[in-house]
Amino acid sequence: MIKLVATDIDGTILIPEGKFTSTVKNCISELDKRGIKVVLVTGRMKSSAKIIADELKLSSPIVSYQGGLVTLGENTLYERYLTPKQAEDLITWAKSENIHINLYNDDILYSEKDDYEVNRYCSVQHVNHVVKKFSEIEKNKVNKILAIDYSDAERINRYEKELPKLFPDLYIVKSTPYFLELSNKEASKYCAVKFLQKHWNLNDNEILTIGDQNNDIELLRAGGLKIAMGNATEDLKKQADYITDTVFNDGFVKAIEKFVLFD
Repeated sequence: MIKLVATDIDGTILIPEGKFTSTVKNCISELDKRGIKVVLVTGRMKSSAKIIADELKLSSPIVSYQGGLVTLGENTLYERYLTPKQAEDLITWAKSENIHINLYNDDILYSEKDDYEVNRYCSVQHVNHVVKKFSEIEKNKVNKILAIDYSDAERINRYEKELPKLFPDLYIVKSTPYFLELSNKEASKYCAVKFLQKHWNLNDNEILTIGDQNNDIELLRAGGLKIAMGNATEDLKKQADYITDTVFNDGFVKAIEKFVLFD
């Protein structure tokens, strides 16, 4: 019996236009009524993920920053940061490559420039940013660094392959074709879900995990029942026990009805 549904947000329960279907909302509400925990597991920053959780009326913990932060209300249950040196080294690398990065410190998004990349990102995520020189930031709680190139997905692909060699002590994963996430080695969706599994004393077969992008490979690995969306990457589909319909066709709902709400 499934007791925990750990789900990605974007491309899984939220369509690219940034909206939920009423069917998805009703499905999540029904899970909640039955006492089945629904946990959002996302690369989004905490403040952005909380907007989603509030809209869905969820009171369960939120996993943000790819697993680097697990919170319940104002309480922090699990956190893993980049060290100041790791952050500095990544900033130096980004400047040498002339690629835009967002730096998240203590759930504040910083950018050195008020440019197209950060403004497009913030408009989709419904968050604000602070323009400030990275050298002026303390970097004591760097949740993650996000490299962005909206115009050249191949560049992101190249960095995904190259950076693990330069920074073997980091968790590096592509979350969209244009985003490369750089964080603590233990800031993965797998680590966060396994923390919650231990926290709630759950067995593997009581956990359903579902997602659509390569950063959800670690999420699926944490579940006893692994579901990939129909719009998922091919790499993610290879990890799945079952491939459901796309986010545009309520694939999340169809999977939940098949494996959880089948009665």
